[in-house]
Parts: sequence; structure tokens; C-alpha cells
Amino acid sequence: MTGTVTHDPPPGGNRPGAPLIVTEDTALLDDLLRLCAAAGATPEVHHGLPGPRGSWEAAPLVLVGDDAARRARGAPRRQGVVLVGRDQDDPGVWRRAVEIGADHVLMLPDGEQWLVDRIADVAEGVGRPALTVGVIGGRGGAGASTLACALAVTSAREGLRTLLVDADPLGGGLDVALGGETAKGLRWPAFASSHGRVGGGALEESLPELHSLRVLSWDRGDCLSVPPRAVRAVLAAARRGGGAVVVDLPRRVDEGVAEVLAQLDLALLVVPAELRAVAAAGRVASAVGMVLRDLRVAVRGPYAPGLDDHEVARLLGLPLVGDVPVEPALQRPYGTGRPPGVTGRGPLARFCREFWERALVEARAA
Repeated sequence: MTGTVTHDPPPGGNRPGAPLIVTEDTALLDDLLRLCAAAGATPEVHHGLPGPRGSWEAAPLVLVGDDAARRARGAPRRQGVVLVGRDQDDPGVWRRAVEIGADHVLMLPDGEQWLVDRIADVAEGVGRPALTVGVIGGRGGAGASTLACALAVTSAREGLRTLLVDADPLGGGLDVALGGETAKGLRWPAFASSHGRVGGGALEESLPELHSLRVLSWDRGDCLSVPPRAVRAVLAAARRGGGAVVVDLPRRVDEGVAEVLAQLDLALLVVPAELRAVAAAGRVASAVGMVLRDLRVAVRGPYAPGLDDHEVARLLGLPLVGDVPVEPALQRPYGTGRPPGVTGRGPLARFCREFWERALVEARAA
């Protein structure tokens, strides 16, 4: 039997990001529909191959049931075809996958989470992940939170989709630093039960919007941590939307922070230019360096005798990003509604703008 089963398609033909399912196995179809629903996608379903120039070529992802493999032999070769079955001990499944040009062979139920992630990727139209930058203080009061806010505000002002993530539950809340303590939206405790995959678009829409960027911060309640699996799921969702993600990091490395570090492209270690701060920063760098592959130093004056930014970087054995300017206007209390770098003028805004210019060029070249 050949035919089409329609599942509430919107008017206007093929849906962008809608996967195609080809199978006559009703039990397998039920499982695939369930996984599509979990990924936030509404598929197009056929018992056999769609017609010429149809959704086989247009769909971003094609899921072919093992029962339909023979019928799919004559389909045009394309990327994004997954052969889905259940029999782990059937050696013939690999031959059938080659015959239809499948990229992957997936067995249920073991491969369910991988398939949900793959379906959600195409449903969200995932492209290049966000350039994800962490900022961490070499010692307390180094100015890491100030720099994280300034980097995020600058990124948003330059037109990048930007998320600012507060990974330090003891830092007082970056929403306060941005003048948005009462802004509506979810904070970290709301994601404590998250596991598996979090939708990138849904995450972004749920967060407070301040100064043209989205902020994930802590509330003023008693919750001081979320499970590492929730941290992993939330940060992965933040990165999938592209643009830039800036993370304000604590100086301790626990399981949750390790999950964040594993997803960073690079991090800036903010170090005041005095010997005790350099010594403390060395310990932080040692702990962070066990997880993070790219750690760089940003030095903040005033400078102790005999020190400059190059000497601090040499003592720490880290690449130098530059000297972080200190502006008198930043000495006023947080919560005034004018976060660091918001005007786009002054040495700190210039430092942040130049950092993004270099970092984005590096990311494109990687």
C-alpha cells in the first residue's frame, strides 16, 4: 500500500524543518511520532516514496523504517537519511542502509535521545553554534562580572543575537547588574528539572530581555545550584541559536561549572595587576585548564611596580587579550539601569568591540 498520512499540516505546503517519515510499520510510526513531538516537530508521513520532486528531496531529515527500505531503493541519493529499525542482531540492516544511501542506522529504543536531538536540530534550523565566551575572575573583586556584562551589551549593540548566562549563584545576579531585577522571565531555578534537550527558541523567549539581550540569572531564593544535566541541556540550547553567549563564571569548579567549561569556545581570566592576584589567578587557571582548552588573560590596572600586562600573562603562561580599561562611571552601584558598555563610548566599550572583532574572525576561520 502506498499513500500519505497527514498530521495537521499548516496551509501552504511543505513545512520548513519538518522531517519526513517513510514506513508502514504502525508500531514504529507511533514511536517516531512520539519522538518528533518530544523534539517539537510535526512530520510528514508517507507509507511509500513521495512523488517526483516531492518532500524526499525537500525534507531536512528523512526517517526510513527498515520495513520500507526496499521501496526506498530507487530514491535520489541525498544527505540526512536515517534508517530506523529495532532488530539489533540483523546484519542485513547495514546492507539496506547502503542501498538507500543512509547516513546513519538507528535502532530503537537505544537511539531515542540521539534521534530527538537530530529532529530538534532540523526543526530549529540549526546553523553555526554561538561563539561562547566565559569570563572568570583571577581573584574576588577582579571585575569579571563587569566585563561579562560589557561584552554581552556590546555584542547585542553590534547586532548579534546575545545571551548572558550567570553561572555564579553567589554573585548577586547579573539581572541586578543590568538594572532588571524585577524583569519578567525565568531564572535558573526554573530549569532545575531539565534533562535531555531544551528547545533553543523556547529558552530564549522565556528569559528576561534587557538592553537587547537575553539574561539567564539567579533569583533571590534559596536555590544555589541546578543539576549538571540541567546546566548541560540549558547551555547547549543557548548555543544552538547562534550569535554570542557570554557566561559569568565562578572561581570554583564543581560539576555544574565543568559542564559549562566543556561548552565554551574560550574564556577570559580577569587578573588585577598585583602579585597576590597573579598568584591566586594561577590556581584558578590550573583548575579551569583541566576542562577548558582555550584560556586567555585580560589584565586590569592599576599596575603594581614592575608589572605590566605582558608580564602578568608571562607569569601565568597564558595568551594575553589585553588591558581591561577601568572607567570611573563603573564605580557606581549596580542596579542603576546603566550597565557597563551600554553607551558604546569609552575605553571599555572599545575594548569589548575590538575583542569581538578578533574573536569572530577566529571563529569563522576555525
